[in-house]
Amino acid sequence: MADVARAAGVFASRTSIAVYRYTMPRGSVRPWMAFASFAVFGAFWGAWGASIPAIRDQAGVTEGQLGAALLFVGAGALPAMPLSGRAVDRWGLRATATLLALMGGTGLLVAAAARDFATLALALALVGAASGAADVAINTAAGSAQRASGRPVVTRAHATFSAAVVGTSLLTGALRGLDAPVVTPFVLVAGAAAAVAVALARAGLDPDRLSAAADRAGAPRPGARLGVPLAPLLVLGGLGALAFAVENAHQSWSALYLEAELAAGPAVAAAGPAVFAAVVAVTRFASAGLAARRPTAVIVAGSGLAAAGTAILAAAGGVPAGLTGLALAAAGIAALFPTLMSVLTATVPDERRGAATSVVTTVAYLGFLAGPVYAGTWAGAVGLPGAMLAVATLAAGLALLATPALRGIRVRAAYHPRVR
Repeated sequence: MADVARAAGVFASRTSIAVYRYTMPRGSVRPWMAFASFAVFGAFWGAWGASIPAIRDQAGVTEGQLGAALLFVGAGALPAMPLSGRAVDRWGLRATATLLALMGGTGLLVAAAARDFATLALALALVGAASGAADVAINTAAGSAQRASGRPVVTRAHATFSAAVVGTSLLTGALRGLDAPVVTPFVLVAGAAAAVAVALARAGLDPDRLSAAADRAGAPRPGARLGVPLAPLLVLGGLGALAFAVENAHQSWSALYLEAELAAGPAVAAAGPAVFAAVVAVTRFASAGLAARRPTAVIVAGSGLAAAGTAILAAAGGVPAGLTGLALAAAGIAALFPTLMSVLTATVPDERRGAATSVVTTVAYLGFLAGPVYAGTWAGAVGLPGAMLAVATLAAGLALLATPALRGIRVRAAYHPRVR
């Protein structure tokens, strides 16, 4: 009888999940929504990265002034990210649609209005706020789509982002070669952002149907208040900060390293970041299923490979060895942050996913900002090869910390009636 009861319980549980998935309301987050949102996000940053020299010339600023202006991206993003998580929890896809559209608009703003240091800094602060908020929103959407579909949406969405960065960077470079106005790629990105925003808004959540589906599946209502312990979210964010620090250190310094240390020509040196992003995209697509099933193994192996690849780059005596090390580092880094977001997806229900995602991404973003500065500080002290070894140390530290940190994460949902 015990076996029969156990089998019946398993069947009922699986049936409940199947009913919930099958009866997902029209406004539920589906994988295509996450992929489209990440594609727009990647297109935005691909256009921006390739347009930096033209925008610098248009604004008439020096390299130092440009570096100072870029700090305003982080200054705008950090306060916006926590706020956007709550907005997404409350308004769902409609908030995501609005934030994507705003992000596209700020791209037009920075390309059209940046005419001196002051206007460039102000525009970049708005870019940071819009993109930081959109970052939280699309990661929340990807987590919800993965939870609802049972597919490795998060890692594939991040792979879509990387592919869009590469494609749009090349397109923007081609447009610059044709002497197209600086604003041209941003017009295209804004149009794509508007189209995706309209599609998401039309698929906005229907609260009545969602409540009915939740009742049938035995799931909590969206109005339930969910208590999520802060400490595990900070741990995930801290691991993400290490991953982002390594990733952005490579993205920011690889071209200079290839040219200054390995005597690469300008064309080869400029291809370094594109090679890095392309390897990241391919690895994310290839590792998506494994990242969802074995997150700890993926993070340990990936960070170890990133450390080894970075060390090879530091010791390289020529361009082929340097590009090999850079490609290995990219393959190792690729799945780190998406895997951490998959861990978050598995432990935090949808009703508080936005707020939880905002905590993790905000803490992780600190590493994104610090990575280039960290490498630059070491480069000034011990040279570029020593800086790469310092970056490899960060990756090795992540490999050592991942297992005990993830083992200790136990986010337990506690539902309470909403206090009105």
